[in-house]
Formats: sequence, structure tokens, C-alpha cells
Amino acid sequence: MIHHLSIGVADITASGAFYDAILEPLGYIRAFEDIRPGERHQAIGYGTEPDKDKFTIKEREAEQLSPGPGFHLCFAAPSREAVDEWHKRGIAFGAKDEGAPKLWAEFGPDYYAAYLADLDGWQIEAVFKN
Repeated sequence: MIHHLSIGVADITASGAFYDAILEPLGYIRAFEDIRPGERHQAIGYGTEPDKDKFTIKEREAEQLSPGPGFHLCFAAPSREAVDEWHKRGIAFGAKDEGAPKLWAEFGPDYYAAYLADLDGWQIEAVFKN
């Protein structure tokens, strides 16, 4: 149903390094980038194949960033270990811990997930379900 999803970030370099680090253990790559130093509206896309992004970060002005409490983005993980690594890397790169890796029984008996707020406050999750 969804072709791709984009979010705004304040600093494309810092957010690119953050998402490179946390998405790698989940099996995602930097599928494309449009980086022009000194210019706004730069972008980095992530996916499983080159030039086929499913998630994109775009550098925007502060008033164009709109992470809100109702927004939540969840990435599929290939294993519990990948969720653990995702969370560990996120914290190391400056994310805020919103829920350490564990089984979240309220979402099902096999729902292993972790939660972070990224560098701009976006609510993100990684989940592995058997």
C-alpha cells in the first residue's frame, strides 16, 4: 500500500549517520542520497535494494519538522538480536530510550520490540515477531 514514507530532520549529516547505524542490523541500506552541502532539502533514502527506498529522511527547516505524539514508525527486524543491536546503536548515537528491548506481552506473546525517540523526536520502534 505505501510506496515510501519521509520524515523531516534538522541535520541531514547527523541523522544520516544515526539511521545508517541503526538500520544496518535490520538489513536496510542507504538506497539513495541527494546530498548537496550547504543546501536545504537534501535527502537520504533507506531500503533493501539500491534506488528503492521505503523510508526517507529529508533535511528541513525547524518549522517544517513535525514529530507529534500520535506518530509512530516501526521497522521490521530479522531477529531479537537485531532489535537489541538497533536499540544499543540508537542510544550510542544520541536517541532517547523510550522502551528497552523485551517481549511486550500486551501486543502478543511473540512481540519483541524496542522504542526510541530519534535525534529530532520522531517515535521509532524495531520489532521482531516469530
